[in-house]
Amino acid sequence: MSGESERAGDDRGRGSDDEERGEKIEWGEGDPRVLFAMNLVLSTAFAAVVVYGLSYLDLAAFSVVNVASAALVLTAITYLVTN
Repeated sequence: MSGESERAGDDRGRGSDDEERGEKIEWGEGDPRVLFAMNLVLSTAFAAVVVYGLSYLDLAAFSVVNVASAALVLTAITYLVTN
């Protein structure tokens, strides 16, 4: 019985700590360098898929230049939309 009461006390203690921490957390926008890197990686991956699809349809060649160009355009558009 003492084990149960100790565990119950621990759970209550943790819950109140979590509530206190939740009140203290302030959500920020994040590190701009990390956000830019994520934007660049995800835009490059999406650009590669788009250029591959266009090359599959024989509308564009699948090349590093085309993927990089599309990635830069997507990164710029994403940056402008989010800021």
